[in-house]
Amino acid sequence: MNHWKLTLSYDGTPFHGWQVQPGLATVQGSLAGALQRVTGERVLPQGSGRTDAGVHALAQVASFALESPVPAANLLRALNHALPPSIRVLAAEQVDPNFHARHSARRKTYEYRLFERRACEGEDGVDGERICPPFLAPYAWDCRWTLEFEPMQEAARLLHGTHDFSSFAASDPERGVREEETAEGPNPVKTLLLSEWVRRDDLLVYRVTGSGFLHHMVRNIVGTLVDIGRGSLQASDISRILAARDRTAAGPTAPACGLFLESVEYDSRPPAD
Repeated sequence: MNHWKLTLSYDGTPFHGWQVQPGLATVQGSLAGALQRVTGERVLPQGSGRTDAGVHALAQVASFALESPVPAANLLRALNHALPPSIRVLAAEQVDPNFHARHSARRKTYEYRLFERRACEGEDGVDGERICPPFLAPYAWDCRWTLEFEPMQEAARLLHGTHDFSSFAASDPERGVREEETAEGPNPVKTLLLSEWVRRDDLLVYRVTGSGFLHHMVRNIVGTLVDIGRGSLQASDISRILAARDRTAAGPTAPACGLFLESVEYDSRPPAD
């Protein structure tokens, strides 16, 4: 068997998430169908994580094994021809048989893009508000509030480090485990190596790198940080929210359209023979 690692980029708008679902368009299902058309083999590629409906990826990673001895360049070219335009394979490489896209991952980076509707002065001198362009709207939260950047940044930094993130986990964990489990269920203790806001062009972007993430964790964090930015909560409330270990203590879930899986990191491994 030849073991493969693919790096994928996709627009999550037309898909019901990563994981294959009967009768629904998913990224995993589309990739499996393309692999069957290209190689004649039925395989189910495993992703580094299960992005939800409407969530995008700049560099998702998938792994699988094939009997066909296909050159990497040929596989990449054939898959991009067979896949819909909303999914592109950026790289294809053979890997060690022990490599697994999810189990071998050491850290992931997500970014969340938010369009801030702050007040502005128009060309005619009349005060108004910034309008989110229609070509940006599917890929950012068109936030209707004026936000204070510094409290959001302060709160984001308070999330840095190792914490129990139960308050930021989806209230329906039975819908699927995103990371490792304890005997009682998904392990809520995660380590964030980066948690910060940056301004990029017309956007506020939340960047977060962690050892793992719970279901809806990033979107729940963003919803809470936005509540802080608009004054409904204070940055100092982060400690209380974490200590509560209760989803109702945190803010709302941010829309899926603004979330991107940016990268997945692995330990260096020798190339497969």
